[in-house]
Amino acid sequence: MEGSGEQPGPQPQHPGDHRICDGDFVVLKREDVFKAVQVQRRKKVTFEKQWFYLDNVIGHSYGTTFEVTGGGSLQPKKKREEPTAETKEAGTDNRNIVDDGKSQKLTQDDIKALKDKGIKGEEIVQQLIENSTTFRDKTEFAQDKYIKKKKKKYEAIITVVKPSTRILSIMYYAREPGKINHMRYDTLAQMLTLGNIRAGNKMIVLETCAGLVLGAMMERMGGFGSIIQLYPGGGPVRAATACFGFPKSFLSGLYEFPLNKVDSLLQGTFSAEMLSSEPKDSALVEERNGTLEEKQASEQENEDSMAEAPESNHPEDQETVETISQDPEHMGPKERGSKKDYIQEKQRRQEEQRKRHLEAAALLSERNADGLIVASRFHPTPLLLSLLDFVAPSRPFVVYCQYKEPLLECYTKLRERGGVINLRLSETWLRNYQVLPDRSHPKLLMSGGGGYLLSGFTVAMDNLKADTSLKSSASTLESHETEEPAAKKRKCLESDS
Repeated sequence: MEGSGEQPGPQPQHPGDHRICDGDFVVLKREDVFKAVQVQRRKKVTFEKQWFYLDNVIGHSYGTTFEVTGGGSLQPKKKREEPTAETKEAGTDNRNIVDDGKSQKLTQDDIKALKDKGIKGEEIVQQLIENSTTFRDKTEFAQDKYIKKKKKKYEAIITVVKPSTRILSIMYYAREPGKINHMRYDTLAQMLTLGNIRAGNKMIVLETCAGLVLGAMMERMGGFGSIIQLYPGGGPVRAATACFGFPKSFLSGLYEFPLNKVDSLLQGTFSAEMLSSEPKDSALVEERNGTLEEKQASEQENEDSMAEAPESNHPEDQETVETISQDPEHMGPKERGSKKDYIQEKQRRQEEQRKRHLEAAALLSERNADGLIVASRFHPTPLLLSLLDFVAPSRPFVVYCQYKEPLLECYTKLRERGGVINLRLSETWLRNYQVLPDRSHPKLLMSGGGGYLLSGFTVAMDNLKADTSLKSSASTLESHETEEPAAKKRKCLESDS
């Protein structure tokens, strides 16, 4: 609206944003396995026992499927027409097939020789089918299962997709559930719905899920509104938030505030000197987030058991180690100058972080937040009882915990405290289904649990319980209501006479 004086929000994405660019965060997908990486030229990536470079994905659309070729190069995979049902030869049943290990004519040495020649995995699968004596006797369903199994083993097919809340939550829950407190992706979706996360809200979040809940909230709000993140320790951990690849405009409405200063803010004793007295180093926090991502990458490489030399043997890494290990006293003028610039940059970041903390304290002091999300490894009761004072009446709050018992205690304390309605303790039940022609059924394996949610709404506190004079007047009013009105008494007497 013209003349409203409102600040312009984030601009909509351009049509070219669906193209992969250098420096973008992407998710690599192979079957049901995901891995989040940043696209960088000449950077070796290890994924599912395969190493490759992401140079060739730049410029392609998200969702493009690539095939790993010789030298770690990625080439777009061409679609191949599947044979129709009329051209397939299949048996009626599998009763005469005996698994004696002699049905395949190709040996492991033959398959290894084919790989050494540079033959693609698709052609290896085709040769395995042609050299199998029992393939044509199998049923159509068994043939499809056989082909799928061999493709998974020999074809190096990778799809590059755009990061999203669903993809990242599935990735973390499958590979590193402990880092997100074993929060399942459907539970996260319930949190976003029950918390009424939408654009323009002013939200408070306390989470120790590597920044996954924070990133999900930022994605749903779309850069409009403000989020105040309360963090324990020296600084917030946002390894999962960085994987979303949000633009800088999204970060303008993100604030952070230390959890150990919340009590002083509630009591009214908070001051700017309290922040300056405590050492705050945003560069250290960023360094720690980077170390966490590197640790995740190293753990992933160890799981993949790649028989390659570690990247620390590269000369660039050796130079970095040598530079760090040098004594500052023996540095030359250039090194001392660079160290001085680093100290100045460090001080500038500290001052910026201090300003952001003061802005967050001012927003919290207004006590009119539109919602509260808590998903931490700490006991939820003291956290929720303190943070509810910052939430405006008639606003939702959601608390996640991996276990039910802490939320039961929190439920009881909230009922005793008052000021909340529609309290509900819930657990979502998830089952995956296989949907295929003539063989759709629930999958045999399913998740045992994805955590518990305690949700409700805040209301204005009733002061009737605290004021004794109001209590006495209320009791007097109740006693008057039990007696018969005077007019009714008079009418009854007249009728008797």
